[in-house]
Amino acid sequence: MTRMYHYATVSKALDQLNEKGFTCDFNLNSDLIKKNPEKFEIVHVYRYEGDSDPGDEAVVYGIKSSSGKKGVYVAGFSADSDQETAKFLFDLSIKGR
Repeated sequence: MTRMYHYATVSKALDQLNEKGFTCDFNLNSDLIKKNPEKFEIVHVYRYEGDSDPGDEAVVYGIKSSSGKKGVYVAGFSADSDQETAKFLFDLSIKGR
């Protein structure tokens, strides 16, 4: 089952995931996932909603590769979010699904 955590901010979520070994920044290394999505799975999902600005909404994904590499991907969560990002994240399996 995917674990759902609640943090006050995105940065707190990233700090906690970093402490758990999620050290790769898949925002900077998204080609690793896009080329071989079958080798990655989402093991953590965190959705953050800003108090007043819908532009503050984000989703933090904790992603693990079949080789054990762990990292995070932060995606905007709004109507104008990057559709390419949504597509490749959709292609990943979610642990426990």
